Amino acid sequence: MPDSAAPSGPAPAPSGAQRRRSPLGHSGEEIFGAVVDPRVLRRFVAFLAPYRWIIVASVVAVLAFTLTQIAVPLIIRYVIDTALPAGAAAGSREAERLLGFAVGGFFAVVAVNFISNYCQQVWVATTAERVLLDLRRAMYSHLQRVSLSFMDRTQVGQLMSRLQGDVGSLQEFLESSIFAVGDLVLLAGIIVVLLALDLELGLLTLSVVPILVLVRAIWLPAAKRAFIRARETSSIVNSALAENINGVRTVQEMTREDFNFAAFREKAAENYRAHVKATRLAQVMVPTVDTLTGAAMAIVIVVGGNRVLDGSIAIGIVVAFLFYVQRFFDPIRSLTMQYSVMQQAMASGQRIFEVLDVPVDVRDKPGAPDLARLAPAIDSTVEFRNVTFGYVPGLPILKNVSFRVDPGETVALVGPTGSGKTSTMALLHRFYDVWEGQVLIGGVDVRDVTQDSLGRRIAMVLQEPFLFTGSVYENIRYCAQGAGREQVERAARAVGAHDFIARLPRGYDTVLGQRGVNLSIGQRQLLSFARAIVADAGILVLDEATASVDSFTERAIQSALEKTLAGRTGLIIAHRLATVRNADRIIVLQDGRIVEQGTHEALLARGGLYHRLHAMNVASFDDVPAEVSAVAADQRT
Repeated sequence: MPDSAAPSGPAPAPSGAQRRRSPLGHSGEEIFGAVVDPRVLRRFVAFLAPYRWIIVASVVAVLAFTLTQIAVPLIIRYVIDTALPAGAAAGSREAERLLGFAVGGFFAVVAVNFISNYCQQVWVATTAERVLLDLRRAMYSHLQRVSLSFMDRTQVGQLMSRLQGDVGSLQEFLESSIFAVGDLVLLAGIIVVLLALDLELGLLTLSVVPILVLVRAIWLPAAKRAFIRARETSSIVNSALAENINGVRTVQEMTREDFNFAAFREKAAENYRAHVKATRLAQVMVPTVDTLTGAAMAIVIVVGGNRVLDGSIAIGIVVAFLFYVQRFFDPIRSLTMQYSVMQQAMASGQRIFEVLDVPVDVRDKPGAPDLARLAPAIDSTVEFRNVTFGYVPGLPILKNVSFRVDPGETVALVGPTGSGKTSTMALLHRFYDVWEGQVLIGGVDVRDVTQDSLGRRIAMVLQEPFLFTGSVYENIRYCAQGAGREQVERAARAVGAHDFIARLPRGYDTVLGQRGVNLSIGQRQLLSFARAIVADAGILVLDEATASVDSFTERAIQSALEKTLAGRTGLIIAHRLATVRNADRIIVLQDGRIVEQGTHEALLARGGLYHRLHAMNVASFDDVPAEVSAVAADQRT
């Protein structure tokens, strides 16, 4: 994180209908959006373009499957009204021929039904998974390159939600949309066939549809509110679970178990009530549709049966009507569900494309060369020329800072929190761009070369070591995949990590847990030192790298670093004076300006801020009394 003023901080918790706003510009708890958002659809269609032919084939399979569903009752009607009467009149041979023809047609339709159903399921699922993969790849690739200023103000949980849940919503939307084509065709086909078979009976049968439309119009707003509330309460419960699990040590330390459980029980009870209400409302449509289906079938049996008796309609038509009525409400139910899926997909699509649209502030210039082409590896000079920089417009952290670090020289940067120490390291690696001035490596502006080549020239060890799930060996050679076991072991010995690695169950092949939780903080830091050594970069940056290790380990690291820094340019940020006293030069920063610089002995002899800190044996420059800061300010002026 930045040294001082990178804007961040928790947002207020939601209350009632109010929902927290995300850094990307809309509610982090928003579930439903517009039914159709043309912008989202256009962007989504662009991801479908590579798979347009398989999508067309899927739609054809869906239509073939739908047509077979419409055809089956017509075949049954043909058998009852045509094949059987004609066969009975013409004799057994003709009856067998007509029945054979009907049976053959039936099996042909069933075969097409099976093949098309299989193809539509496989093709739609495969296409949806491919689009899902493309979306996740696009988001992951973009987030790898997005500027750290965006990451500073965005919660990781929200990004994970977009990578997982929101992408999944679009996948579900794609699948259901293709199947919805079949539902629409099936619904339209049933209506057309019913009216074609018998207009009067068809209109009477369809008279129940307005009742369904009226019930749905009344039900949908209440159900939508209930579903949103259920999702909101689920999110609150999950958030409470995650927070308390992550902070379980603090909870137990402060004996907050009972209080937290009572608060969680209230949230869980509210979630239970919301889900029960949503479930009850969701189930309203099931008996409604079943009742209307029964009513439609009753109309067919009563009206159709009477007309069969008076000879105005064939019995095969009535049987076909019964089959069609039985299937009529299935596509209506599916399309009703598709409405909610589409709403959720539009909201999810908006959130996904907001991430993809986040501007990358730090980009390589077109045709930017590799740093090694312009500045040989042996020239690892670091220079800041009149650099001004900040995280918030109008609030600079560094103010006209200039200094130079020659190849092989080790320079320490010290100063209180907010003085700009860590910001200098972020600018050196070009995590951010300067407002004014230049940052140069080997005399080349870091903005004129590729960021990848900068990464190969600079190795960093941060205060909070981050280890990845994998073996110790894989973590040490994380930034140098070509490194062999001998090189990895040599780096581990150099920082004093080999002994504790050898005591692990499988040595260098021991698999570490998430973030290296099965190691102590000091051990994790030693592995990060070994990782930096294996990188074999010309510039080594240590940002409070010894803050998490004990004094004994720190002395061992100091001894190892003397060998590691030999021939390399070193920049060290530290609060502990023992870490910086052996540096070739010490630069003291305060309020974004250089107030003094020199060797440890020269700064002590000068009697300035550094001398006072040393004399007071202050462990951290954050504890500087006001009178000391005032003296430093007088010296600066």
